[in-house]
Amino acid sequence: MFDVGIGEIAILAVIGLLIFGPEKLPKAAADAARMLRNLRAMATNARQDLVDSAGIDVGDTKKALQEFSQYHPKRLMSDLLGDDTPADPKAGPGRSASPTPRFDPDAT
Repeated sequence: MFDVGIGEIAILAVIGLLIFGPEKLPKAAADAARMLRNLRAMATNARQDLVDSAGIDVGDTKKALQEFSQYHPKRLMSDLLGDDTPADPKAGPGRSASPTPRFDPDAT
């Protein structure tokens, strides 16, 4: 979720020590963790309430979106043109262009 490395954590720890001091830092960290846990629970509950009130089945919605992805323009063109790679005029006579990978919209 967050792309935080060891360096960033160390910097945050030093800043926390400077702001809170060594006595209050563990309590501040515990309070921050508790607040984050509460926020996650509230977000999960809000999402579940929206799904329940709208009457939408999330599994069916995901399935419908995956079926709809077959109509992606690049996928349609890829299916129509196939894997044939045209000869590259810059490559010289008798040489073909380097093969290009097929586009897969699900991979992006």
